[in-house]
Amino acid sequence: MTMLASRPSQAATKIQRLVSPGGIEAWFVQDSTVPLIAMEYAFGGGASQDPAAKPGVGNLVGDLLDEGSGDLDSKTFHERLDRRAIELSFSSQRDNFRGSLRMLKDNKDEAFDLLRSALTSPRFEAPDVERIRAQVLSNLRRESTNPSSLAGRKFLEVAFGDHPYGRGAQGTLESVPTIEIAELKDYVRRVLAKDTLKVAVVGDVDPDTLGKLLDKTFGGLPAKATLTPVADIVAAKPPQRALIPLDVPQTVVTFGGPGIRRSEPDFMPGYVVNHILGGGGLSSRLYREVREKRGLAYSVYGALVWMEHSSLFIGNTGTRADRAGETVDAIEKEVRRMAEEGPTQKELDEAKSYLKGSQMLALDTSSKLAQAMLQYQTDKLPIDYIEKRNAIVDAVTLDDARKVSQRLWGQGLLTVVVGRTPQAAAQPASAPSAATPPAASPPAAAPSAAKPSAPN
Repeated sequence: MTMLASRPSQAATKIQRLVSPGGIEAWFVQDSTVPLIAMEYAFGGGASQDPAAKPGVGNLVGDLLDEGSGDLDSKTFHERLDRRAIELSFSSQRDNFRGSLRMLKDNKDEAFDLLRSALTSPRFEAPDVERIRAQVLSNLRRESTNPSSLAGRKFLEVAFGDHPYGRGAQGTLESVPTIEIAELKDYVRRVLAKDTLKVAVVGDVDPDTLGKLLDKTFGGLPAKATLTPVADIVAAKPPQRALIPLDVPQTVVTFGGPGIRRSEPDFMPGYVVNHILGGGGLSSRLYREVREKRGLAYSVYGALVWMEHSSLFIGNTGTRADRAGETVDAIEKEVRRMAEEGPTQKELDEAKSYLKGSQMLALDTSSKLAQAMLQYQTDKLPIDYIEKRNAIVDAVTLDDARKVSQRLWGQGLLTVVVGRTPQAAAQPASAPSAATPPAASPPAAAPSAAKPSAPN
């Protein structure tokens, strides 16, 4: 189902700060163009609240909350969702436990009631837990031989060590089998609480009705979360390089280093200059150098990733095994050139023009607008940020871009290579393959995804 929001550029300027009678706050855009409602919400915590010895608890909770609640078993719960075409999902990300709810206007009462039940009285029945656990373990086993997944996990370990950000949100093949139902219930009790809740709603509902729905849905949650403090951390200092031997024709290279926190003045200059280096798709410097000039890979990208307690620059590409060294050298050379020289004025002007023009195109559905509004809340940005954003992009000067380029890339890169060793790469592969795109989309190294879902 596609959730359309007409004239999102106008809708975006009408964001209201709504406070329900019970004190639940939401950012809200009322749009009656189509009879649909999209809600995105987040609780503070996420995967960083997994017990140190049990990564994957929050992920398992996210997979199980819609597997029955209250007096509804899993089958009945899903039948009610399907009968009304209600879309409900949960996910444990680095710093937030997030949820999404989409429905037709006429089904809003049942949709919000099912969400209330899932959040406040999940069943965690043993057969459902074991079924979902088996699915998670199957994914982890598959990832254990996936070069992109291996590179992502190793990159996190190199960057963050034993910090919570150094652990995979899905958990491990060792940790997931040991997670007990009592730990799932404890996670819900500690994390799902009103004091860290952020809500964004876009759709065909009036403020009074929405306020009542929010109170019915979230009002029964604990007033305060009991979160384990998470320390701020700076990613490991480059340059460092790690190799994971894996006998596959396609070698994956994940590269990066310390990034820029969302609250820092350097963030927007960094965001613009990253677009020039690796974030601009076919127009980026890395794409031209690695793909167009040398034919080393089909795709290469770089992105800024920010978390509550740290930040990263992270990039990824895939290449033929016998050309991995050449690919790494080409990336490092271009990154070093950007650090030393910065972008040209022409590159800066073109990047700013693209980033300004593309924002509203990225908010072309109610769901995307709700996701952006939630992202801005979790990033602690003002409610009128969408209106101010283009002026912030415009304010980036060439001097700003050059300084932030040196900051981001002046020390070199953390690089993880997964594939055949240089000696093995010199031999014919058992199943030779031309350079093809990486087997997986953004690497698991990113806290949630290598490119945040909301525009910035």
